[in-house]
Amino acid sequence: MQEGYIKFNCHWIKAGPVSKDHTREINVWREKLYALGLIGVYDDGIGFGNISMRYEEKTFIITGSATGGLKQLNENHFTLVSLYDLEQNSLECKGPVIASSESLTHAAIYESAPEIQAVIHVHNLKIWKKLMNEVPTTRANAEYGTPEMAGEIKRLFRKTRVKEEKILIMGGHEEGIITFGKDMDEAGEKLLQIEAGFRAC
Repeated sequence: MQEGYIKFNCHWIKAGPVSKDHTREINVWREKLYALGLIGVYDDGIGFGNISMRYEEKTFIITGSATGGLKQLNENHFTLVSLYDLEQNSLECKGPVIASSESLTHAAIYESAPEIQAVIHVHNLKIWKKLMNEVPTTRANAEYGTPEMAGEIKRLFRKTRVKEEKILIMGGHEEGIITFGKDMDEAGEKLLQIEAGFRAC
């Protein structure tokens, strides 16, 4: 598994921390998901899971790379994606840490639907296997953090009901599940509802 490895070209402008006002809501949900094991770290030390929230029209705040294994985050663990190019697989971020390896996937979702304000990416093998092709699913040959994945996200928004379902499975990224919504609560509640259903089985 290659989770955690950044595949895009990143221009990182090292800057001060993101405002607590902009990270507080993200952290509320991240702590819930970390407690459920949907965000965390594998035995090999590679972290998984990331969360973002739209900042302005074409910018968003996202958890930093290699933060999945941390139980709690503060404003020093987030960065602002201030510019990106999906086709060139490049982005610019400003903050104390470099942006998550999944940043361009988040960007593709925000770009596909302006009403989306929050995106959550988690890992769970059982849910991933069960929902594969039952909900909108990206093609297996599209790896995370690549222009192909961004293109697949765009395809799902054009060709499926992903905008209404608010969930997608990353077919080429084992365990990868994404939910999103008009705010952090909608994205998080969608995920909790699904996770609770599997726990009850």
